Order: sequence, then C-alpha cells, then structure tokens
Amino acid sequence: MFNPSRDQARQFFIDSWAKFRRGDALTPLEEKTVAIVNLHPEYHRILQNPESFVTADWRPEAGDINPFLHLGFHLAIQEQLDIDQPPGIRAIHAQLAAKHDDEHAAKHEILECLGEALWQSQRTGTPLDGALYLSLLRQRLPAAQ
Repeated sequence: MFNPSRDQARQFFIDSWAKFRRGDALTPLEEKTVAIVNLHPEYHRILQNPESFVTADWRPEAGDINPFLHLGFHLAIQEQLDIDQPPGIRAIHAQLAAKHDDEHAAKHEILECLGEALWQSQRTGTPLDGALYLSLLRQRLPAAQ
C-alpha cells in the first residue's frame, strides 16, 4: 500500500499542477487531482510557489485551512465516489448535490464527515469506523418529503 510522507503528498499536488500548466501528459490520478485543484483557485498561488509553502504548517486553532489536506480529502472522496466505497456513498453524494444544487458543495459536506470520522479514529486509536462515517453522512441528508 502506498503511504506517502507529508512532503511527498504535497509534492504530488505541486507536480500535478505544474505538469498541467506546462501542458504535459497527465496520469489518470493527476487528471483527477487537477480537476480538484481547478475547483480551488484560492490554492493556485500556493501550488505555483511551492518554495514558500511546501513546508508550511497550517494551524486549525488559528483558523487556518491546510490546502494540501483539503485537496487530499477531496481526492480521497473522489476515489470513494468512483468505487462507491463505502457502499452507498455515491447515492448520498447525489442527494447532497441535489440538496445544494452543487456537486462541489456536496463534496464539502462529505469532507466534513470524513474529517470527523478520522478525528474519532485518531482520538480512540482505532481504524476508521465506516458505520460512523456513513451515519454522519446520512445525518446531512435532506429530510424525506
């Protein structure tokens, strides 16, 4: 299983964006990555100036959002949607997208649930609880009419 370091993961986003900007051929994973980066123009400056940001720390307690973590969550969610894992996430995403009339906003709701499930996993020292993750997602669904 591929388990990149923080710096390797960050470099993947930087390199994918640089290849896209040069017009180089992209791998399927890089294409997914670039599609996500294109939805986040606020991060383009960071990816285009890696020397200033690649080792930066973003502190949530200071109100910072780590752009690399945010993009990584998006990529993980896209992979989950592509294979419908955990089972049912694709349908949940469709319902959230309809609720917001916006697929990206739906992914941000999923991102919050994934973050909560991962935080719980880290707090308890246990593997990610898929049932908790799905439960958090279902709580965000619109009530049945």
